[in-house]
Amino acid sequence: MNMILSPLTNDTTHDNWSRWLLSLRHGNDRSYDDRIRVEITRDVDRVLDFVGLAPGMTLADIGSGDGLVGLRAIERSGASLRVLMTDISAPLLRHAEAIAKTLGVSEQCSYLHYSAEKLEGIADATIDAATMRAALAYVEDKPAAMRELYRILKPGGRFAIAEPILRDEAFEVCMLRKLVDQGSIATDDPFFALLLRCRAAQYPDTEEKARLLPITNYGERDLVRYAIDAGFTDIHLELHIDVQTENSLPWETFLRTSPHPLAPPLADILDKQFTREERAYLECRMRELFESGKQLGAARVAFLTAKKP
Repeated sequence: MNMILSPLTNDTTHDNWSRWLLSLRHGNDRSYDDRIRVEITRDVDRVLDFVGLAPGMTLADIGSGDGLVGLRAIERSGASLRVLMTDISAPLLRHAEAIAKTLGVSEQCSYLHYSAEKLEGIADATIDAATMRAALAYVEDKPAAMRELYRILKPGGRFAIAEPILRDEAFEVCMLRKLVDQGSIATDDPFFALLLRCRAAQYPDTEEKARLLPITNYGERDLVRYAIDAGFTDIHLELHIDVQTENSLPWETFLRTSPHPLAPPLADILDKQFTREERAYLECRMRELFESGKQLGAARVAFLTAKKP
């Protein structure tokens, strides 16, 4: 296989992607991290079930993060599977490489420091199967990334993705902005105006901002269109929406978490964007709601599968 592997640098610093995945996603709470991984592994298995890996195949996991998809594929498919992990984050590639060494599967893995829009290190029609999980959401040019998937796959090759759909979160913040600006919410209660400032630090608060941000400027139907335009066939999409009461977490853990790599954790927002009095009031109200057991949370994940003819 004709491939160019980008060497990883010796820089040990973290970037936004590694900092979030290795710390802010779970607030440095290992028990919460374990719970997240159980949920994510279910999504990963669903993605791998579709691509139908067989002995001797080569899998490209695009936006591999900490290597969960690729390493799970090896666990399921055995020693003859080859996995290419690509990511824009050099620290995460090094992290995945270290895990692979610990597991004794380093010889099956290669690491490419490329963006999903430009997979220069992978030759045309050389990959048997491709996967993405929570990676396309952060790609600026999603159609270009889909065309790259098509290019690297062999005829008959399959790809599967599982992507968060975060546009509804942005729409909720935009609506809160309109209600506050229009005075539709009681002005004698500062809670909603303060809550808006907090939420707007993590999600766009206007439709224009939402259109400019990669995580909020697309929906599940756009994913289908990108796949069609790239030339894929046998396209299938399922949108899974799970609404339930928020998992019980210690408030201190919740303060340290961030909903996605482009957002600061709640503790940073409260520290940097509010006065001491504002923080005390807002945190008291938010904590009361958080610990009531009545707060609902929604997870929206799009599963898209397709084949290269």
